[in-house]
Amino acid sequence: MIQKENSKSVITPIRACCLESISIGDFIYISGFIYTGRDSVLPKIVSLIEDGKLEEYGINLEGAVIFHTAVSPAGVGPTSSNKYDIESTIPALSAAGVKLHLGKGELSKETIEALAKYNSIYAVIPPVTALLNRITLSKKIVAFPELGMEAFHLLEVQNYPAIIAIAHGKSIYDHEEQK
Repeated sequence: MIQKENSKSVITPIRACCLESISIGDFIYISGFIYTGRDSVLPKIVSLIEDGKLEEYGINLEGAVIFHTAVSPAGVGPTSSNKYDIESTIPALSAAGVKLHLGKGELSKETIEALAKYNSIYAVIPPVTALLNRITLSKKIVAFPELGMEAFHLLEVQNYPAIIAIAHGKSIYDHEEQK
């Protein structure tokens, strides 16, 4: 895959210091392992955090990436991150160590503040399912297999493209800052 000039590579797990040089509008390529989840499973993951049971599933969120998607035979593509059952989980997941959330759509001011508080960032991925399927190296269900394609998956990826939408308390969606 040809990488965009002036892009940055991000390898998982992400160290907090790696985020310091990332700004809104940056184009990044993510390689390593990422988790996937959306409306059905992310609230269950937050319950595992609250109950101290992540380890029972072999889930380690320290430096993790969570992609707001389901994994289907057709591939993966972003879902709207501002759905209540997704956006409401972002603060707890960030507090548990998630450093990068991937999806699409604008997030609330409160979520932007929570991302800044926990030194986490948010990036958008254009809906490019065919491309993402080609650069997904492996797929494994980690938790809640009964949810089918909406189960909590772990993907191994190479050069997943994303654009930083929220970092360090700033958002590309904030129209006041763009004036």
